[in-house]
Amino acid sequence: MRPSTKIYTITEYGGFVRGKEPLLGYQPLPDKAFDALETFILANSSRSETETLDLLSLSARRGIGKIITARNYVGLITMHDGTVIEILPKVHNSNIGLADTRRIFLEMLKTLKDVVFKDFNISDLNTDRLSLFEIFITMFVNEVTLLKKQGLKSSYTPVEANERFFKGKLIVAQDIKNNLVCREHFFVRYDEFSIDRPENRLIKSTLRYLLMHTHDERNRLALSRLLAFFDGVAFSADYAADLTRCVTDRNMSHYEKILLWCKIFLRGNSFTAFAGSEVAIALLFPMEKVFESFIAAKLRRHITDGFEIRTQDARYSLFDHPTRAFALRPDIVLSRGKQTVVMDTKWKLLADNVRNYGISQSDMYQMYAYGKKYDAANIVLLYPLPGSLLDREISFKSDDGVTVNVAFIDLLQPDASVSRLLSDVSGTRAV
Repeated sequence: MRPSTKIYTITEYGGFVRGKEPLLGYQPLPDKAFDALETFILANSSRSETETLDLLSLSARRGIGKIITARNYVGLITMHDGTVIEILPKVHNSNIGLADTRRIFLEMLKTLKDVVFKDFNISDLNTDRLSLFEIFITMFVNEVTLLKKQGLKSSYTPVEANERFFKGKLIVAQDIKNNLVCREHFFVRYDEFSIDRPENRLIKSTLRYLLMHTHDERNRLALSRLLAFFDGVAFSADYAADLTRCVTDRNMSHYEKILLWCKIFLRGNSFTAFAGSEVAIALLFPMEKVFESFIAAKLRRHITDGFEIRTQDARYSLFDHPTRAFALRPDIVLSRGKQTVVMDTKWKLLADNVRNYGISQSDMYQMYAYGKKYDAANIVLLYPLPGSLLDREISFKSDDGVTVNVAFIDLLQPDASVSRLLSDVSGTRAV
């Protein structure tokens, strides 16, 4: 029986309250789902004594009760009862729709190193109609459909059975046990060339799992048709064991992406590993890393004039010490001859009406240190463009020659923003 699915969508810094009615802009969440999400937060609140995982925050307000607030991680959480929680990035202060937000987020995700859908055309997806969960199902369906056209791989599988014919090798002990009286059978071991191999079992099991959880008619129809194509394949009885048996040679390269999807759906594997007994899948991504990866990918695409790009550059430390204490690691370093441009990306919406536009003091200390160590022509802090355009050039100058410039990337038109940024820094003038 397919669990009933209900999708609850919020954006970064939005929150959930327990109940059926919205309170002060918070999204209501059924008691069972709220409790499961609370358990998930507590199970993942800390990975070690010093490292806190900033997934969601749990707080309480008088007259409202407990509140679960989204923090720096976005993506989706699906629970065993079918509940889907979708957390989208806060892309803009302006009122762009959920469809545009999903499209922008997916385009940003494509730049991460370990994601499965780097080559997928996001514009082909119905982001206005589908949640992230259904979008990921659609991507998996498309990959399996392509595999269907290429044909399933077969392999020799060992079989032990009591047969009417002699084939392979007789297993004497089992033959005596089973056929002491009825000698017309032979208990034998032989190899059978079959499509019932671990990779195909995992794919079929994933198709069944998704058919139980999807509520999109197109996905359901496509999954049903693909399941019929795997008619000669058994369901996997042990996901972990079958995953270890998967072959990764050149002949199986076209299975690679599909098997990564299988790990995600069957084992809940994602960019970061999470714990939680009530949660089936947690595909959550830290937006700081997503934004950094996205900007680096755009810069690589548009970079010209002989610039070399480095990401997470680790050439310098704060102090000249044999142990390289307090390493400096700027997000992006552009270099051309003796000209150096250092950039750090910050996933935060700045505003005119707060002190220093909301730029943190620790970030400025960091940029000052970069300026000193790299002797850079330009030190740039990169932020997503706020909804209310900051119609002024923002820069901070120290009395010893370090200037930190602030630049914005319009996520609705990122290529134009990055191209303009490169044009500015190529001339070594303030952005």
